[in-house]
Amino acid sequence: MLVIGLLLANVLLSQKAAQPQPQVVDPGAPGRPPSDAVVLFDGKDVSAWVTRDGSPTRCIVEDGAMVCRTGVGDIFSKEKFRSAQIHLEFAIPSMPGKKGQMRGNSGVYIHGRYEIQILDSYQNPTYPMGACGALYGQSPPLVNASRPPQEWQSYDIVFRAPQCDAAGVLKEHGTLTLLHNGVLVQDHVRILDTRKGCAEGRIGEPGPLMFQDHSGFKDAPDTTMKFRNVWFRRLEEPAR
Repeated sequence: MLVIGLLLANVLLSQKAAQPQPQVVDPGAPGRPPSDAVVLFDGKDVSAWVTRDGSPTRCIVEDGAMVCRTGVGDIFSKEKFRSAQIHLEFAIPSMPGKKGQMRGNSGVYIHGRYEIQILDSYQNPTYPMGACGALYGQSPPLVNASRPPQEWQSYDIVFRAPQCDAAGVLKEHGTLTLLHNGVLVQDHVRILDTRKGCAEGRIGEPGPLMFQDHSGFKDAPDTTMKFRNVWFRRLEEPAR
């Protein structure tokens, strides 16, 4: 038994010696992105964002925040990614005269297609799959971790992109893990893509981050959303 133990120990040591050291990443000071992050908004300008037709966004910068009022249209990051760790902070306006989905409402769309709902869900019941922290229409949040409107809140997202094979067949759904204000609200949830297959629906291709302008329907309430500290880190993926 001693000989077997020594042999196993030698094998483990040789395996450890062959393993590469992890890449060094400076995590940054509080409120700062990691050293390997792609910064989409740093509090100074909105040049990393465009509208659906590619024109510059009409969101403005005020006091270090990107301010987007109803009517500016959905905005898209110029940078695209597949799998990523994503961080953003947002402040929802106080709209006490509204209820449900008519309160402060936006959304962050991964790849421009998978929506994580942003909503004033503080003392504001609505259908669970449309609450703040929901994978909209698919998975309600595990808990309601919302802060009152006008206070800054955060999303920390781990998104794994769907995998398609060489023939264009979806072989693995994407997944989502989400922390809302540091609280786990989506735990490695499988994302169901109801659109066409990989080739027709462009599933799994690199895509942008999108912030929703909650407009385009009758009597859409005037809503001003604020965002700050928006960045992502590309994540390594298995060979396709």
